[in-house]
Amino acid sequence: MILITGAAGYIGSHSAIDFIKSGYDVVILDNLSVGHIEIIERLKTFAKFAKGNLVDFIKGDTRDTETLDKLFETYKIDAVVHFAANSLVNESVTNPSKYYNNNVSGSISLLDAMMKHNVKKIVFSSTCATYGEPEYVPIDEKHPQKPVNPYGNSKLAMEFAIKDYSHAYGLKYTIFRYFNVIGADSENVSGEWHDIETHLVPNILKADENKVFNLFGTDYDTKDGTCVRDYIDVCDLARAHTMAYEYLQNNESTIINLGTGDGQSVKEIFSAVENTLNVKVPLKICGRREGDPAKLIANNSKAREVLKWQSETPLNISVKNAANWEKVLKTLQNATNEAQKASENGEEKKL
Repeated sequence: MILITGAAGYIGSHSAIDFIKSGYDVVILDNLSVGHIEIIERLKTFAKFAKGNLVDFIKGDTRDTETLDKLFETYKIDAVVHFAANSLVNESVTNPSKYYNNNVSGSISLLDAMMKHNVKKIVFSSTCATYGEPEYVPIDEKHPQKPVNPYGNSKLAMEFAIKDYSHAYGLKYTIFRYFNVIGADSENVSGEWHDIETHLVPNILKADENKVFNLFGTDYDTKDGTCVRDYIDVCDLARAHTMAYEYLQNNESTIINLGTGDGQSVKEIFSAVENTLNVKVPLKICGRREGDPAKLIANNSKAREVLKWQSETPLNISVKNAANWEKVLKTLQNATNEAQKASENGEEKKL
């Protein structure tokens, strides 16, 4: 059985989908601080129609050692896929305590529970934010790591911890450094659902006559003056985690970038949304945001060579899936709001 932490969230839920499709039983640990119980229910329903896999959910926190002990005692866990973390860069700057407490302390607590219960394989969700300002692009895994915010620092701290646990206790790991993730699964099981939306594609999709899309900076040293990023489809990203788990059965630990190896500018993504969906999105040109590098592109050759993995989903398909999910999300949010109102009025309404 695979333990997936943070699978009520965006990337973790898609990893759960891929493990389910691949025939694995899954137990999810999530405190629902940023994830959604509705996603858990959708994963359970999906599993019933997939291969009959077991999907169990434990509401709990990685910092709760008692919950972790009970979980590892109850389930025969073969490996942990660890997504649970806070990930808002700006928030990490204003509230670093939250990020070190959850991303570092919680992860150390999880590692200790794994060692106590002899679970020696982990796939860890890290980030290209550990590289900081790029000294060269495309960025390979040997690029210097100099994070410029507490979020990146917290992830880098855990990379060091995992490597130290490996040396001391025999932990085997794959550490993935993600670039920019977009899209949703084609069956609308999950997608981006953030209380504070900071990601590019959903913010473009949410723009309407009441909310314009703000494009920050058009004077960068790039092909069209806007920032260039490496946008990887979330389903391609999720597939890599299943492959990493299988890789760890007979291979040594490794650290791998996950990206397409290509870059699109903000203007190109904006145009892709308009052209794919045949819509006109209201746009406002703004000045640069502080701390935005001109280019962040992955060198993904190691992923291709070691895991035999590569991104497969075209940009227009990622956009279509994200747009379809936005429609589902509105329905889910409306149902949630109605249930909350009913609860406040002393009524009971099922979601």
